[in-house]
Amino acid sequence: MTDQQPLDKMQAHELAGRLSGVIAETQKVIVGQKDMMEGLLLGLITGGHILLEGVPGLAKTLAVSTLAKTVDTGFRRIQFTPDLLPADVTGTTIYNRDTGEFTVKKGPVFSNIILADEINRAPAKVQSALLEAMQERQVTIGGETFPLADPFLVLATQNPIEQEGTYPLPEAQVDRFLLKLKIGYPTREEERQILDRMAGREIPEVDTVIDPTALRDIRQAVSRVFVDEKIKSYILDIVFASRDPEAAGLDLSPLIAWGASPRATLALTQLSRARALMRGRAFVIPEDIKAVGLNILRHRILITYEAEAENLTSDDIVMSLLDNIEVP
Repeated sequence: MTDQQPLDKMQAHELAGRLSGVIAETQKVIVGQKDMMEGLLLGLITGGHILLEGVPGLAKTLAVSTLAKTVDTGFRRIQFTPDLLPADVTGTTIYNRDTGEFTVKKGPVFSNIILADEINRAPAKVQSALLEAMQERQVTIGGETFPLADPFLVLATQNPIEQEGTYPLPEAQVDRFLLKLKIGYPTREEERQILDRMAGREIPEVDTVIDPTALRDIRQAVSRVFVDEKIKSYILDIVFASRDPEAAGLDLSPLIAWGASPRATLALTQLSRARALMRGRAFVIPEDIKAVGLNILRHRILITYEAEAENLTSDDIVMSLLDNIEVP
């Protein structure tokens, strides 16, 4: 919003301290995985939905539920299965024999933070019902439209190693996720900490750090972080290079089938602002864009069969863009 006053240094430093408190609280439970926790927090303070991908046992579900506990909001977990129906997510109308009328029973999507566990295990109808709620932030049941709660955030997980009994999300729908986080294995030292902390013991309790009002204030502050014209041009250079690499002087055209959408431009801007705020700055620097670029672009750039034949992934393409586009 152009009429907003830019954030000052003191405000940025204060809000960064509150966000650091959220991360510190989650670390009572989650060992390591700092990139994942920061990505989840970035999504929370920008209002963007997140897709987490990783093999089983990497604490994806635990990380989401732990983050939800640090925020004084509602939390619901939906386990996606092949027999799940759209009404199981959004809700349905139920006939009341006593009154002779239909009443609305709202589904679990009517909460603040939604964990869509193993989203790729449910059929397309169920996926699209959730994705529509994500996009429109409202649900229609029995011809009546209900707005969803504010804040409303979907954190979806998927397992990349199993293909049987799964329904991969179409690329156009994956684009609706602000971030796609890939979760890797912990280091040996981190796994030893997990062993010492969790084996045979109860999961530590975490305290609430921020409430919905504070969260709204932080989101407003994010939009007030200053973005210089050169930084905006840098963002556009990256996105347009993904669509027309030759014009940017990059030899990537045979490897890219489709470049990033305009959602990528908006996401790079907003998330670089959020990252700057988390580090106590009231302005964006190129390092912020490079830091969030991979998680924003990896699911928005589609590679060709030629790239696959060369064992290249979209991550490789994104890193090539970020490494070769001139930094202002």
